[in-house]
Amino acid sequence: MTMSLLPSVGDGNCYYILTEDCAYGSKYFQAGNMCFCTERSYLRNFADVPPARFLRVIMLDDSSTVTINVGILQPVREEMAAFLLSISSHNERLNCFLERMSLEAAVQAVPGQRVMVEVDRQHFPGVIRYVGSIQKSTLTALSPFFFGVELQGEGENRGHSDGSYLGTEYFKCKPNCGIFLPFSRIQFIPTLDNDHGKQKPKVDAEEVVPVKVGDAVSFYVDNVRRKGIAMAVYREGTQWFVKVCPEEEGTTDIFREIPMDAVVKEDLHSQSLFPPFESDMGVEHSKQIKQQIGESGDECEGVNPSLEVNSMVQITLDKGNQVSGIIRWLGYLPHTKHKMAGVELDEDKGVTAGEWLGKYYFHCAPKRGIFVKLQSCQPDVRFQCSRNRDLNLVDYREQEDVPHAPLSFPPLRNEEAVHILRGRMKGIQGHCNSCYMDAALFSLFSCTSVLDSMLFTPFPLCDRNVQNILRDEIVNPLRKNGFVMARSVMHLREQLTEKGQCSSFTNAEKDPEEFLNLIMHQVLGIEPLLRLQSGAQKEQDCYCYQIFMDKQEDLVVPDVQQLVEHSFLSSDLKLVEIPSCFIIQMPRFGKEYKMFSKIIPSLELDITDLLLDSPRECCVCSDVATWECSNCFKDKMFSPTGLKQFCSTCSKQVHSHYRRKTHKPTRLRVPEEFRSRSSRGSQQVPREKMELFAVLCIETSHYVSFVKYGPENEHWMFFDSMADRHGGENGFNIPTVTLCPEVAKYLDLPLAMLALQQPRDMDGVAKRLFCDAYMYMYQSKKMALYK
Repeated sequence: MTMSLLPSVGDGNCYYILTEDCAYGSKYFQAGNMCFCTERSYLRNFADVPPARFLRVIMLDDSSTVTINVGILQPVREEMAAFLLSISSHNERLNCFLERMSLEAAVQAVPGQRVMVEVDRQHFPGVIRYVGSIQKSTLTALSPFFFGVELQGEGENRGHSDGSYLGTEYFKCKPNCGIFLPFSRIQFIPTLDNDHGKQKPKVDAEEVVPVKVGDAVSFYVDNVRRKGIAMAVYREGTQWFVKVCPEEEGTTDIFREIPMDAVVKEDLHSQSLFPPFESDMGVEHSKQIKQQIGESGDECEGVNPSLEVNSMVQITLDKGNQVSGIIRWLGYLPHTKHKMAGVELDEDKGVTAGEWLGKYYFHCAPKRGIFVKLQSCQPDVRFQCSRNRDLNLVDYREQEDVPHAPLSFPPLRNEEAVHILRGRMKGIQGHCNSCYMDAALFSLFSCTSVLDSMLFTPFPLCDRNVQNILRDEIVNPLRKNGFVMARSVMHLREQLTEKGQCSSFTNAEKDPEEFLNLIMHQVLGIEPLLRLQSGAQKEQDCYCYQIFMDKQEDLVVPDVQQLVEHSFLSSDLKLVEIPSCFIIQMPRFGKEYKMFSKIIPSLELDITDLLLDSPRECCVCSDVATWECSNCFKDKMFSPTGLKQFCSTCSKQVHSHYRRKTHKPTRLRVPEEFRSRSSRGSQQVPREKMELFAVLCIETSHYVSFVKYGPENEHWMFFDSMADRHGGENGFNIPTVTLCPEVAKYLDLPLAMLALQQPRDMDGVAKRLFCDAYMYMYQSKKMALYK
């Protein structure tokens, strides 16, 4: 596919965005990075026929000059480039460029225009007061453009300024009512009926009555006049449309999309469809309607009496499309005589963020909210109410399997992980003692792909239904949206109850290893993660390794490396092969008693000396080892970590000491390619190391997890599936993911200082990582490519 990189006429610079990752020398640029070249440079490069395949550009982020293949460059208009630069996340920036709708709305936005803005993951109304640069950029080419918005209504006092930024005033408003933000956090409301900031005369607008969401309207179908409510107002190209919910459609909200010039706004006081309404009579009006309905009983027709706030429902929309969601609000809206339900949908098929005629009745993401007649809601057929469970977390009825190609969403890393996973109502929603499963699933799949074979590989004993639930209802939503509803985990728990022949999996507290062994071994039938051998005995397979050891007086504050080595030595164990995933349970006696008050996470686990028949290094001279001595392991003369093995010469010297004459070293098998090299120091023994990617912790029978989402020591996030709760018995848990960079502070402390740290004095949630560790998870990215 050919692509024109020709700049816009008159541009001094040509701007581009990278559509793929790109390496240049020692530098690495993610897709979404932006760059530019001068028009003169462009013309010089492409004067030849055929044009050059590479273009020399300047990166806008760091001003470095690089040469990039034109195949991964997409031209960007200068005015759009300025708005895109305000987005710090490269991935989000590229998505906004590709989707275009919000970006084009940002370019056309003007001061005075009403918008909805995202503040602390909630959406509030506001008015644009400023559009432009707010940073004294060192880049002379282009400065990022931000929106200065005055928050109004429920958004008041949720801002950060009075219209000033870094000492410069850009507009005036009340303190804490102003905010500066990129266009990606703004929902642009159509400006058809805005009186502010008009740049063009409203010739067309004067020919028809402007319509906004919530207005009563009439329209004609086959020369018959129909009435309804405007549910959305939007533009496609130059044409405006109104999405109308007709009154006469009965119990289903069949939306009709009608051109604006075919819709007439009704006079509320002259029509019979909607009773008269005045703003100061709204509350009394609702009471009267409720009283009339209560007396007549007409409203009860077609309404399922079990439906209430937090009920899961299904709704039939336009063209028979069916959507599902959760009722977040029930009541009577202005201009409506029916009891209405405010529903948060599972998909972006709504028309609002919970707002009706400028007032918020509930809050949800944009395009996830919808208001419909309560009688249009039917209980979600996939769920059946149970007396012992929350109304929004109920029994699952199996659906028909619809054949489709499995989707795959990659694990989240670095900035993308923070952007998608951090916040309230993020992670996996807990319910009914599910924390052991929530924490395990979040740890295994949020930021790593080491066990993604569980999602796709057709193992011999694999239960495809469970595999589909795990992939499509849990892992993919977690990686795509950063949130998994409790009903998805309940669906999995019910399937595990059936397969594991254990009736308590849906409601009882379990241990993570019990869940992992069941799903990996009995249900999916994946190959064992570990192959172990003890002495000359037969190989044994397992999925999780439990550390067993006697109380060691010299191990006051051990790290994971020391614990694994002591455990392997005491049981005379070796790894038959390098595992792709190494799940290690800490030494405990029940949930209450911990053998060690603190355990230091080893960010890397060196398994070189734990491998069977693998080349080893002499701990004295670094030559290839031929003897191993378990007795020397505890000798305080040697280092506190690492199994002790020696070359022949060093072994004789070490064991000539009178204290070690009783030791009984064992001969090691040396691979042929290493045995042929005899000159000391010439054999470089490769080290096999695994990296820590997650830690499960337990405190008072509740499991939480720490996940490492990036390469730095401070790149940790903390997940709790039941961090908070909304409502009483019929409420729901609020899962939360927070960043915990304070962990790095303690990882860098000397061992002696860490041992003296009082848990109650440790910052943030660090205490839980060091004091409550239950299960460590390590991965070998090299082996994950093959297993």
